[in-house]
Amino acid sequence: MRLMVQKYGGTSVANLECMQKVREKVLHVLDRGFKVVVVLSAMSGETNRLIEMAGKWSKRPDPCEMDVLLATGEQVSVSLFTILLKELGIKARSVLGFQIPIQTDKSFGKARILDIDAEKIKATLNRHDVLVVAGFQGCDCEQRITTLGRGGSDTSAVALAAALDAELCEIYTDVEGVYTTDPNICPQARKLKRIAYEEMLEMASMGAKVLQIRSVEFAKKYNVPVHVRSTFCDQPGTLVVQEDKSMESAMVSGVAYDKDQARITLVDVYDEPGVAAMIFEPIARANIVVDMIVQNPSRGGKTDMTFTVPRGNLEETLNILKKIKEQIGASALLYDADVAKVSVIGVGMRNHSGVAAIAFSALKNENINIMIISTSEIKISCLIEEKYTELAVRTLHEAFGLDQESSAKKC
Repeated sequence: MRLMVQKYGGTSVANLECMQKVREKVLHVLDRGFKVVVVLSAMSGETNRLIEMAGKWSKRPDPCEMDVLLATGEQVSVSLFTILLKELGIKARSVLGFQIPIQTDKSFGKARILDIDAEKIKATLNRHDVLVVAGFQGCDCEQRITTLGRGGSDTSAVALAAALDAELCEIYTDVEGVYTTDPNICPQARKLKRIAYEEMLEMASMGAKVLQIRSVEFAKKYNVPVHVRSTFCDQPGTLVVQEDKSMESAMVSGVAYDKDQARITLVDVYDEPGVAAMIFEPIARANIVVDMIVQNPSRGGKTDMTFTVPRGNLEETLNILKKIKEQIGASALLYDADVAKVSVIGVGMRNHSGVAAIAFSALKNENINIMIISTSEIKISCLIEEKYTELAVRTLHEAFGLDQESSAKKC
């Protein structure tokens, strides 16, 4: 059985006309001899509508009931699309996350996939040519509906492709592929033909919105080739694959940014063993992701601890820290929500020197101050004032010559 997984985002299934375009693409794959697992998101704007509705009922809606509510968006999409397929006599069936089942943990709103019943899916595909799966959702061990967080349909698709050993996972969206940076900020941004899993992982974690980070983690772990492309044209997109030597020729592959950042500083905490654990363990228990961390040199047994968290978790993090402030000796708890992170990314950084010097010099020339720096083998990230985000992105993109190749053909 030749098998392909296709995922279509909210703008791709926004209305009947869009779904008809999706149907054409599915028919094309069927004509090539594949059976197809189609993973759909909720219609564009539907998830936000449901969240807004819940907010009218409660200021703090119960997380597990929110998952039950939000999962209905995908249920509408898969049922309507399957109706559209059956209209042409295609053997198709819609399936919800709990029916497969896609087994997850109990982290409502941001659940992680634990297991997928691949044999049950294959048995269903023996009787059908197209299986239309509700993305973004699964169920826990008690059969309660869970959702995977924003962009979770990407993760659903790649996880299904891995479980089924599919030949390819196509991620269809409203952009033509992965670009060197956000084209809305930098018109000179170029579409990449290929990008390594590690680069895509860093770009996703640094704020690039093309693929959800957990979907890239799945693809890298199980070596699933992912093709990111547009629903609205037939141009090739970007292949996300294993790194090869040709990818190392470029010093930097892309520039990403993330405005969903908040900086927190604990002033004058005790500089002694165990204090860092006292700070970050309760934050971790609350499932809050900490990113950049900087500890200043000790001053008479005291130090300052600065770190960043997602802006939406700022209030919750501050409440946690207020409870332990006296225990760790902090004289003040400071925060700043008007910050952003810009990052230069590329596997070629392993073999090229001077990347940091070029980045820091370019930002200096624009008088952009760097508050925090964090690095990995293939990434350099700088925390800056949010108002300089767009300028910093364009500056770094130009500094590394990412606009020098000819632009990709447009739809």
